[in-house]
Amino acid sequence: MSSKEIDIDFLKNLVLKVHENVAPLIGTKEGATELSRGAGGDISMRIDTLAESTIIKELEKNKIDILLLSEEIGKKYIGNKIKAQKTERKLIVDPIDGSTNSIRAIPFYSVSIAYAEGKKLEDIKLAIVLDLSTKDLFWAKKGEGAFYNNKKITVSERGLSDQLIFEVDFYLWNLRKKLKDYRSIFNKLYRIRVMGSVALSLCHLAKGGLDGYIDFRKGIRLVDMAAGYLIVKEAGGKIFKINGEKLDHDLSMDLLLPLIAYNSNSELDAFLKKELLKKD
Repeated sequence: MSSKEIDIDFLKNLVLKVHENVAPLIGTKEGATELSRGAGGDISMRIDTLAESTIIKELEKNKIDILLLSEEIGKKYIGNKIKAQKTERKLIVDPIDGSTNSIRAIPFYSVSIAYAEGKKLEDIKLAIVLDLSTKDLFWAKKGEGAFYNNKKITVSERGLSDQLIFEVDFYLWNLRKKLKDYRSIFNKLYRIRVMGSVALSLCHLAKGGLDGYIDFRKGIRLVDMAAGYLIVKEAGGKIFKINGEKLDHDLSMDLLLPLIAYNSNSELDAFLKKELLKKD
């Protein structure tokens, strides 16, 4: 197989291979063994590195020329570097998104992969997220929609008069300040969730389970959000920087984006943009 043949079926097989290899480590001390600090900044555990090495081996076995951007190893060219640079093909990977959940056997963790041809977020062509606890697949093709297993999905249409459920990620040390600063938004929400896998949360937003996602930390790394970005957009959702600006960024391991993503309701869209603009 050459790199030009990367398609959604290849990515499906890739994430299922990761599941096959890491499943025995879920909830074990061996899986939780700390090895080093990964390129993404977090401590890499054995389960993370096994998932990543599985992906690298499959790419090498299939003789794919590509630039890998991955949470643990950072940037790595697979195959012919010159060909990879010429085609601008990239695979953006979070081998285990929700590592802490996985080592404690809390069933909310995933493997996230996005395939791009180009330098920008908008150049992502394919995306896949595998729920590693259920083996459910979320995937998208640019211009063709988003899917849950084999069923096409769309975001919800719930508005301000409905019972809105958002995931909100924040640091505990500034939680009180954020609750005060964004009180106008929080007052419109019915429930808040904090689940521990950004990629998987964005998929549940795309499927209509969640109505929105807000990150109040320093930002989300590229590897965490690349696949979810395309899946949300293809499901009809909206995804922006927290200040309402469009996401128009390079595919870089240095990227940190405070994000907001939400459903297709126009009233909710107008309200959030107005309130966030006040804070900005």
